[in-house]
Order: sequence, then structure tokens, then C-alpha cells
Amino acid sequence: MSLTWILIIIAIVLGVIIGNILLLKHSANLKMPADKVKKIENEDDEDSSW
Repeated sequence: MSLTWILIIIAIVLGVIIGNILLLKHSANLKMPADKVKKIENEDDEDSSW
């Protein structure tokens, strides 16, 4: 393989990794809607009764 292809592959891999990290940081700051939170809490309550 030529050096050009290796650099292109490295750039693509780094771009995907950095993009995923930025997406994770962004989604950590999002708030969940109240109805979804209540639904999750209700499912947890039902599961704990086994």
C-alpha cells in the first residue's frame, strides 16, 4: 500500500472516533422528556417484583 492510502485510512478512522466522542458529549447534555422518564421508572418498578 502506498503512504497516501495509509494516511487516508488513518484520517477516516480518526474522524469517526472524534465524531463519536463529540456526539456522546452532546447527547449527555440532552434532557429526556418527562413521559419517557415515567415510562422507564414504571418498567423498572414492574421488573423488580420478581
